[in-house]
Amino acid sequence: MREKILIIDYGSQYSQLIARRIREMEVYCEITSRVDVSKIGNDVKGIIFSGGPASVYEENSPSIDKKIFSLNIPILGICYGMQLITYLNGGMVEKSDKREFGKATLEIIEEENPLFKGVPKESLVWMSHGDHITKMAQGFRTIAKTSSSNAAVCNDDKVYALQFHPEVLHSQYGKNMIENFVFDICKIEKNWKMGDVIKEKIEDIKKKTNGQKVLLGLSGGVDSSVAALLINKAIGDKLVCVFVDTGLLRKDEAIKVKKQYEGIDGFNIVFVDARKRFLEKLKGVVEPEEKRKIIGKEFIEVFNEQAKKLQEEKEIKFLAQGTIYPDVIESASEDGLSHTIKSHHNVGGLPKDCKFELIEPLRNLFKDEVRRLGKNLGLRDELIKRHPFPGPGLGIRVIEEVTEEKVRLLQEADNIFIEELIKNDLYDKVSQAFVVLLPVKTVGVMGDVRTYEYVVAIRSVNTIDFMTATFSRLPYEFLEIVSNRIVNEVRGVNRVVYDISSKPAATIEWE
Repeated sequence: MREKILIIDYGSQYSQLIARRIREMEVYCEITSRVDVSKIGNDVKGIIFSGGPASVYEENSPSIDKKIFSLNIPILGICYGMQLITYLNGGMVEKSDKREFGKATLEIIEEENPLFKGVPKESLVWMSHGDHITKMAQGFRTIAKTSSSNAAVCNDDKVYALQFHPEVLHSQYGKNMIENFVFDICKIEKNWKMGDVIKEKIEDIKKKTNGQKVLLGLSGGVDSSVAALLINKAIGDKLVCVFVDTGLLRKDEAIKVKKQYEGIDGFNIVFVDARKRFLEKLKGVVEPEEKRKIIGKEFIEVFNEQAKKLQEEKEIKFLAQGTIYPDVIESASEDGLSHTIKSHHNVGGLPKDCKFELIEPLRNLFKDEVRRLGKNLGLRDELIKRHPFPGPGLGIRVIEEVTEEKVRLLQEADNIFIEELIKNDLYDKVSQAFVVLLPVKTVGVMGDVRTYEYVVAIRSVNTIDFMTATFSRLPYEFLEIVSNRIVNEVRGVNRVVYDISSKPAATIEWE
């Protein structure tokens, strides 16, 4: 049995990010939100309690059997996890008068502690909490602090707790601390590689489908392409890919997808022109969540129709999607512990009466892991490096009501932005870039003539995991070129702004 680190999820937006950090170390880990302590086996070499939105002193807040502390397994609590460890061991946690969000300076008190090997006495960490410890748990001591909190505590039974989030990039030496916990404290060895993931997922797909056909929505993006290749390796021509032109795609996307996929052996692809259908459904709709759900519902209806047309001896039972874990996290956890940020059309947007059984082979992987998996499967670099594109497409980049004309304006502006990024050797240096059409018109002047036209926002971010992101520091000269091209070439737009928000507090997409 493979040794592992067990991550107990208390509803944090960052739980899978903890897992991702551990996977980067080539160590196997699993995430669970419900734990029977009596069934934790010898294969578990370390346990991590995640953060979460609850407060430990609230009624019905998530908890765990205190017997977990007597298993002699190293434990690391993060944020809510720290407060839970304190609360269960006789300490006290209360609402703080001063919330602590963002960067803070960590000062290590116990420099010889194995958790801090290779970490300087002072460094920046990322805080996100409104509660604090007012009474230390029995047997615990403070090993690091910030100006306003006991930032790290431990006891002699290898139970550690951090008030900050070491898993996010904003914590300068957070990765070192997690590595120290995994290798030096838990004493686990490297035992997980991408090749193992491919084998496991192929076997899972074969077992689940049992020789039956699978319908997959192919968008041409990285996620659906990798999902298609993985499923094709498992079941061959039993996979039927459906490309739906929703009218909400990038400029000339359907043409490009045909060129990309029609020549690949073993791929069955059906192209569906549903542009009028989707735009009709979105008439008069302005609320982002409603738009997402309408698009998701319409996708399923299109798939139902295609399944009826494609079925031969047996009805198509399975629907495959390129859902990745950031989609799942932002759409809320399955057990309802985490907060919904936005519904993704292939997660929260699916109707409850969906007739298909879902296959989501990438559901527990992050974007960079999906790219690595795609490379292992032989996907072309031009596809692997392609920026993410949201499932609802331009439906959530046209702010408020979506119309054919607004989509056209956005497609043109977005195409110019991407063209210039590629031309100026910047495309591969940013993680995701796009244009948003705002529901705002402003006065302009062109050739001594007054104009009153739309505003577009340019958005470009840099990130590794898509759970946190910073805006791209694009050169002013480049931005000027893009702005000039858009206002000169896209009739209907006379002003361009640049979005310099980071995630958090903003999300990458506007809706």
